[in-house]
Amino acid sequence: MTFLRLFAFIFFLVSANVALGDCAPDRVDLRGDWGQASYVVEVVDTPESRGRGLMFRESLPRRAGMLFVYERSQSVSFWMRNTLIPLDMIFVDAQGVVQHVHQNAIPLDETPIPGGDGILAVLEINGGQSQRIGIAPGTELRHPAFGAQARWACAVN
Repeated sequence: MTFLRLFAFIFFLVSANVALGDCAPDRVDLRGDWGQASYVVEVVDTPESRGRGLMFRESLPRRAGMLFVYERSQSVSFWMRNTLIPLDMIFVDAQGVVQHVHQNAIPLDETPIPGGDGILAVLEINGGQSQRIGIAPGTELRHPAFGAQARWACAVN
């Protein structure tokens, strides 16, 4: 199954669960004054997988992304080495609240992109989507990685 087909299939399954309000490890939900959105995500939570990120990929489905999760909140900085597609980088604290958005990171650019201090996760999506949707500091994310302390925590079953 191709990468795009896999994401389309996962997106279909995830969409069916969004109405139920369930969290899923392969989905991030976002909400703000602008409304709500969901992305099918690939979670990278090891030093090796975070180091590779979206390098060498030629495309990313429209409602797909990559969620970088760290063991603890920290200062993080990204770059676009070997990354072929423009990306928006959404830097999120331990409560699941967006602290900073870097829009349209330039493919292959090795200039550091600082996300700030106290960052637990970074969501990468296609460049320009955060502006089109309205994702900005203060937007809340829901994902199991943020745990019970999240401002928009996953429902406990």
